[in-house]
Amino acid sequence: MTERATPTIRRAAVTDASSLAELGARTFSGTFAADNRPEDMAAYLAAAFSPDRQAAELADSHTTCFVAEIDVVMIGYVQMRAGDAPAGVTNSKPVELVRIYVAQEWLGHGVGEALMRVCINEARQAGYETLWLGVWERNERAQAFYRKWGFRVVGVHIFHLGSDAQNDFIMERAL
Repeated sequence: MTERATPTIRRAAVTDASSLAELGARTFSGTFAADNRPEDMAAYLAAAFSPDRQAAELADSHTTCFVAEIDVVMIGYVQMRAGDAPAGVTNSKPVELVRIYVAQEWLGHGVGEALMRVCINEARQAGYETLWLGVWERNERAQAFYRKWGFRVVGVHIFHLGSDAQNDFIMERAL
């Protein structure tokens, strides 16, 4: 599989909660498990990616989520959430890019780009002027992807993975 993918992208529904939970946990674990303690990974995955947690996030009026599918199989998703931005994000009307996850076997095939385009377009249409995110200081692949999309580091905050307090770079870009 070397060609670029042309996924179908649609707004997620509460009925997608179980699929989002599975894909989110699998993707997060595949990306970060080797660099973290198993007990911290297990605690975070249980808290962040249960079907109930995903259903609650999807039902939240401040959250917007889109899924990417190939042949009705979910291969990625992007999630944004309106709310307060951390110190360092100085541009006006911010919205957070909470997650942009692509199944490991689809990395490098244009799925992340397709999801980012949808995210940016949706944020603009909703009247936001700034997109911001947190990314682990050790996740160089993701940082390179975000820089390609015009994000720049504007601060640092703590992300708790289980009992481990980690540094995340805060990145933002104008819309």
